[in-house]
Amino acid sequence: MTLVNAETSLETQRSYIDGRYVDSTSGETFETTYPATNRVICSIEQAGEAEIDAAVASAQRGFEVWSAMTATERGRILMRAVAILRDRNDELAYLDTLDTGKPVAETTTEDIVTGADVIEFYAGLADKLHGETIDFPGHGFARMRREPLGVCVGIGAWNYPMQIAMWKSGLALACGNSMIFKPAEVTPLSATKLAEIYSEAGVPDGVFNVVHGDARVGQALVQHPGVSKVSLTGEAATGKIVMSEAAKTLKKVTLELGGKSPIIIFDDADIESARNAALTNNFYSTGQVCSNGTRVFVQRGIYEEFLAGMAERVNAIPVGDPFDPETLIGPLVSAEHHDKVMRYMKLAIDSGARHVCGGEVPQDPELVGGNYVTPAVFADATDDMVFVREEVFGPLMAVLPFDTEEEVIARANDTPYGLSGAVFTSDFARANRVANSIEAGSVWINDYNYLPASVPFGGYKHSGVGRENGANAIEHYTQVKMIYSTLVPVERYM
Repeated sequence: MTLVNAETSLETQRSYIDGRYVDSTSGETFETTYPATNRVICSIEQAGEAEIDAAVASAQRGFEVWSAMTATERGRILMRAVAILRDRNDELAYLDTLDTGKPVAETTTEDIVTGADVIEFYAGLADKLHGETIDFPGHGFARMRREPLGVCVGIGAWNYPMQIAMWKSGLALACGNSMIFKPAEVTPLSATKLAEIYSEAGVPDGVFNVVHGDARVGQALVQHPGVSKVSLTGEAATGKIVMSEAAKTLKKVTLELGGKSPIIIFDDADIESARNAALTNNFYSTGQVCSNGTRVFVQRGIYEEFLAGMAERVNAIPVGDPFDPETLIGPLVSAEHHDKVMRYMKLAIDSGARHVCGGEVPQDPELVGGNYVTPAVFADATDDMVFVREEVFGPLMAVLPFDTEEEVIARANDTPYGLSGAVFTSDFARANRVANSIEAGSVWINDYNYLPASVPFGGYKHSGVGRENGANAIEHYTQVKMIYSTLVPVERYM
């Protein structure tokens, strides 16, 4: 096993098509950088029109082979991939740390681990994706087959590059589809490693391809007539563009988009448990998680108690070198994103909300060259403040007081997003009333962001279309064919 480190430089990265690396015909390259220092790691070749067409043609050929295999055989191959992923966990996790700046404390325990769990879940489900028979006694019967869609495109986000590639491909391949995956150009390094692993495990050439590039590559894939399905993880604005372009050729679409999720804490809650959940699910991955609960509503009876000692605790969270196992807060993913987050920190400072702590660029000489910001908490926030309403995607927690159940439900739902939410209370009936009332795809009671492979994940409203993970997500990667068999001759009508 070869582990990268902060000084690692790599050779120019290429697209992976039909079971091998290919040179690009575009003549363009772009760079990826290590967020802790903004040092260039390597160049990446931008896929040209020829590579996109080649990837689609390869995926079509791969689909013919892969979909003709028995589901049991597909499941076995995917399980071999799972074993390789787990064996190479730290190597792959360190590569994602180099590319994203996420601490190795996260990538080694979460990113590869949970992605492999999803592939394992669908590998076990592959031979259980049956159709059904509907009987019409005395006349015939209908046989309903569940069939794969064909060539699917996965477009990844930069915050979980390897995990998202595994989430999308595990489901697509288990259902008998092939996939072309376009990683985010900000974090492009690990997707081709997944392609190598699939090939090593026995996935036929062309079944999983990776093409590198910017939005032009994504747009070309979405528009390509040889593609049957597009799955995007990204911003809501990007999702709307993808959905609009896909509609021109009636492609199936699933979108996992942004959020501005509420955590609702009633005055009978276990305060320490609720505080732990709020801190973890605002500052994990330096706040760069779409489902984070960035609007923390606390009932007035425990409001000040909830905030007591908050500054001391947040200021004690280790911020630093992402390759240090003790680090819990690494840099933001890019200098551009750092600028965006710092604009929101300034808006929060100027909003009139109570500045509890954080939101500054660390002055440690070892960190000044990177995209660092200290985790921030602002209390006494109001629903109309810009940093409360808009998705920041950084370590910025807004704490808002409330009085009644009815009030907080209305305020929690007053957002165009609907990805996640939570309620903390010891009242069983109230917990379920509030959970039922939150307009979101995932809601937790006395917990947050626990997402095993067997449960679906996705959003309401502008947070997305469709679901990933869980058994019902197969509906988004398969289609149903009805075959009617008659037992009687057709009578003369004309």
